[in-house]
Amino acid sequence: MQSDIHPVPRETADIETASDAYAARFTGPAGAWMLEVQAAAVSRLLGPERGLALLEVGGGHGQLAQPLVEAGHAYTVLGSDPVCRRRIADLVAAGRCRFVAGEVTALPFPDRSFDAALCIRLLTHCVRWPELVGELCRVARRTVIVEYPLHEGLHRVAPLFFGMKKKVEGNTRAWRPFRHREIVAAFEARGFREEAVVRQFFCPLVIHRMLKRRGLSERLEAAARRAGWTARTGSPAISKMVRTGG
Repeated sequence: MQSDIHPVPRETADIETASDAYAARFTGPAGAWMLEVQAAAVSRLLGPERGLALLEVGGGHGQLAQPLVEAGHAYTVLGSDPVCRRRIADLVAAGRCRFVAGEVTALPFPDRSFDAALCIRLLTHCVRWPELVGELCRVARRTVIVEYPLHEGLHRVAPLFFGMKKKVEGNTRAWRPFRHREIVAAFEARGFREEAVVRQFFCPLVIHRMLKRRGLSERLEAAARRAGWTARTGSPAISKMVRTGG
């Protein structure tokens, strides 16, 4: 008799985000600027304390490992496959960063074993994202920092840009946008509250990639921030969630 029970597929979206092809989206001055904005936001949310034990789930892309290691933190990256280690191999070989392969929805770490858990460029590609949120909360002693695209403002029409985005990037995948309250509620259900949120860009990123002019993109985004548009409808968002209980 054949069983109707099918195995739950593993979440391996970080294999793509840890690839050279994905990193190519951020080449050039405009791409470097996008990563600088992201790293500055995460650093600001972490605060001035140094020497934190940090875990980044799906961080094989290496977008944060270098700046946060240089800031003096003890950094661990969890990848769903050993191949996710390649872009941070130099940091790992030098003993400046630790890499662990494992399930992103069943992290191989004890409860509350890191000061903060980070998850950048992964939630949007995970079908089982609530399980990922649960694991981030489980292993974090006090803080989770998570990034996600929002279905707000100009970004509400982001799906209309998908064909253009695919042409510009060449290897675009489908992604899931969220509503801000949806993310907050998922963390509140696990004993965390949102302490702060940074909305990174007013314009969809595909526009900045098409412009390929860092100076122009910086001016456009600076004007949007001054007008208050980014704070209201910017995306992707990076939220700092803090544990409410003891």
